[in-house]
Amino acid sequence: MGTTQLETVPEPKYWHLKTVLSEALDSEFTVGEILPNERDLAARFGVARATLRQALEQLELEGRLQRRRGVGTTVAPPRVGVAVAPARHTWPGAAGDDWQPVDAVESDTVPAAVARLLETAAGDRVHIVRRSRVTQGRPLAAELLYVPAAVVPGCQETGVLNGPARAHAVLQELQSLELEGQDRTVELGSARAEDAKQLDRLPGAPVLVVTTRYVSGGRTTAVAVSTYRADTCRLTFGESDAVALLAG
Repeated sequence: MGTTQLETVPEPKYWHLKTVLSEALDSEFTVGEILPNERDLAARFGVARATLRQALEQLELEGRLQRRRGVGTTVAPPRVGVAVAPARHTWPGAAGDDWQPVDAVESDTVPAAVARLLETAAGDRVHIVRRSRVTQGRPLAAELLYVPAAVVPGCQETGVLNGPARAHAVLQELQSLELEGQDRTVELGSARAEDAKQLDRLPGAPVLVVTTRYVSGGRTTAVAVSTYRADTCRLTFGESDAVALLAG
């Protein structure tokens, strides 16, 4: 491999290095191949390791690279198109839902942002359903669905159930309610330790966070916080929406 010096490049070094690295990924590496270590790459391109890390982080954000736990930095496969929502309005767990229930717990503690959306007070009990989304054996997303216990009183006996069975019971109760509407927000974030483990990512890795609010009876009855891998996912909304939300 040749050596490329970047000392005279007028633009930020890491940005130009990102372009050079991207070209190298296309011409010298294959999908899944492990990149040389940071020391060797920094020496090859004549840059500080801090500059190299900035370029690698940008390429990871753009979906060109993946940092795999216990493996290193590898060339990423093309992003997978992921439909975030069907054209029809349905509750989580309805027929055709691509998410798999993992487990569910009942708690009186939820994130402040979720409590505001649900308009719950301190001490109110909330069902928290954990779900996962996988395609071709690869983890794509992890989700926490928050449902106030008062909304699904029929779930009072779910405490005797465990794992997916308990999650299914909460989802089934939601189906009995009339869904009046739903809305979503999307933001770029960093993987929390728990999400990173479920997504086979490193803590702090870039993710796309989709927050969905479900409305029934004139109030918010459920909130889903879905965390998607930003390195492998291309999110689309609805069948006719041609716009994909890409990280970077």
